[in-house]
Amino acid sequence: MSKPEDPEREHRIDYEIVVDCYDELERSTGWYCYLEDRLAFPFAAECCQALTASPLKTGERVMVTGMADQDYCTATMLVQVRWQGHSLAVPLSQLEAGGDEVNEDTVEAMGDWHYWIEQAFCF
Repeated sequence: MSKPEDPEREHRIDYEIVVDCYDELERSTGWYCYLEDRLAFPFAAECCQALTASPLKTGERVMVTGMADQDYCTATMLVQVRWQGHSLAVPLSQLEAGGDEVNEDTVEAMGDWHYWIEQAFCF
C-alpha cells in the first residue's frame, strides 16, 4: 500500500529526476544520475528490510561507498557497500542513512528513492 502523497517530493521527482524521460531506460538513468550527484559517499547506513536478493539482515550496519555500475541499475538502484570485509552491491531501498555525519542531501535523496518505491512507481 502506498503512503500519502508528498507534493514536494512529487515535484522534485517529476521536474528534476524523471523530467523528459519517456521510457524505462531513461527513467533509470535519471534516477541513477540524481542519486550519484546527491549521495555524499561514503556514508553509514542500516539495513531496514531483509531481501532474498541480499545477504544483509535487518538492523545490520554497512558503509555505502558508491553507486553500483549503471549497467546493473536498470531494474532498481543498487549501491556498493562494505560488508564483512567485502564489497557488494545491494538495493538502495534496503538501506536507511544512519548517523549524524550523513548530510541533508543524502538523506533527502534516499528519502526520494524510498518514496518512489513506496508509491509503487516503476521505471
